[in-house]
Amino acid sequence: MSHGHSHGGGCSCGAEHTESPERGIEYGLYQKIDMDKLQCLNENQEGSGRTVFRAWEERCDRSLFVESDADEELLFNITFTGNVKLKGIILIGDDSDMHPAEMRLFKNIPQMSFDDTGREADQVFSLNTDLTGELEYPTNSLFKRDTSLNPYFQELWSRENKDLLHWFKG
Repeated sequence: MSHGHSHGGGCSCGAEHTESPERGIEYGLYQKIDMDKLQCLNENQEGSGRTVFRAWEERCDRSLFVESDADEELLFNITFTGNVKLKGIILIGDDSDMHPAEMRLFKNIPQMSFDDTGREADQVFSLNTDLTGELEYPTNSLFKRDTSLNPYFQELWSRENKDLLHWFKG
């Protein structure tokens, strides 16, 4: 299965690539993320959570990643520049026991805290290792006209959430 980008961007993921009309720049939500408002709670290095949200053609860059700090939890507060319809999520991670096992996804909670994670998630995903961005997790019909998104990672295969790269599809 191809994952749709050209090698002009210098991808180092090692997979064969062909363009796909359903992926890439025209469907990515990267440009709709308000990077000034983006927060990652419990990141080991301040600002590293922002670096994992990037353009489709840069998704295989493993030099930028986020690790959790005191415990296994990571919570992102992603604010969009307008309303979006989220169709799917792609998570690229390290092929090790440091990959997250589950993602709980909440919507439209602009300043979510860990105290809020006890509520029922809008969708929960059991995650698999994906090194090249081929595996997409389709979202349910609740994700339309969203102004913010809150991915929460609690259950990890180990303490660190190393090499976690995110790409959201709209």
